[in-house]
Amino acid sequence: MRKFAERLKELRQERGLSIAVLGKQTDIGAASVFRWEQGESDIKSDYLIRLSRFFDVTTDYLLGLED
Repeated sequence: MRKFAERLKELRQERGLSIAVLGKQTDIGAASVFRWEQGESDIKSDYLIRLSRFFDVTTDYLLGLED
């Protein structure tokens, strides 16, 4: 899940969002976003889909399966 953590942080920073703002805009707790970016916990599929839609990327991209 290291690639996911990198991609999530990269996408968030590219859009100039703090962890708290991303959490608020996606209705995901900021603590969860922080743990995902740190690679401390795995993401559930419903949150993965929510983030892929928010960032307009595929789930495969977020997971590091495609570029």
